[in-house]
Amino acid sequence: MLKIENLEVAYGGIQALRGISLEVPDGKIVTLIGANGAGKSTTLRTISGLVKAKSGSVQYDGKELLGLPSNKILEAGIAQIPEGRRVFPNLTVLENLKVGAYLRSDKAEIEKDIKWVYELFPRLEERHWQLAGTLSGGEQQMLAVGRGLMSRPKMMMLDEPSLGLAPLVVQDIFSIIREINRQGVTILLVEQNANMALKTADTAYVLETGVITKSGTGLELLNDESIKEAYLGKTRT
Repeated sequence: MLKIENLEVAYGGIQALRGISLEVPDGKIVTLIGANGAGKSTTLRTISGLVKAKSGSVQYDGKELLGLPSNKILEAGIAQIPEGRRVFPNLTVLENLKVGAYLRSDKAEIEKDIKWVYELFPRLEERHWQLAGTLSGGEQQMLAVGRGLMSRPKMMMLDEPSLGLAPLVVQDIFSIIREINRQGVTILLVEQNANMALKTADTAYVLETGVITKSGTGLELLNDESIKEAYLGKTRT
């Protein structure tokens, strides 16, 4: 389980996170929703060791992560899929996947996992020879997720996986997220498409200007009138 307690993060004079606490139980899908600038990506980047916390605690399976370098956090079993996909455009699909396994030396298992990624994303197998920069946005998102899976994570953090994608592609991406979770990977999801995120998540948190203002099951927040008005496009009557 990932457990965050009283986490505070500041950039210069700006307080990005103001003492947030949340839990991501093993085997579950947890989502963070909120407007731009609410602190969602900062939360993920702090867990990954890319941003330094001012105070608080981030524990995974009882081990404190704050202060550890990013590679040690990845070794602990936490992989992050960054916003904007960030594939290596001049490498092929297969080369990108192999980069995801750079901390591993078990060659036979790596080959097995490449086949597993191809089962999840048949389109990547069809395009294994193609340069990643020439893929469509949806295919690049699939590749980013597949590359993350190559580290064999216990928990995967996804930052805005639906950003800039067509609605049908978004449906595909969320179906894959659910399937990855069914296969045993815990998911922490940051997503501006609140409707899809809440329908997918077991538990959801609402982050507003660095503070968690609501939490509950995905269904509870989906049916919450204030959430509908703020994030689901419901107009006031």
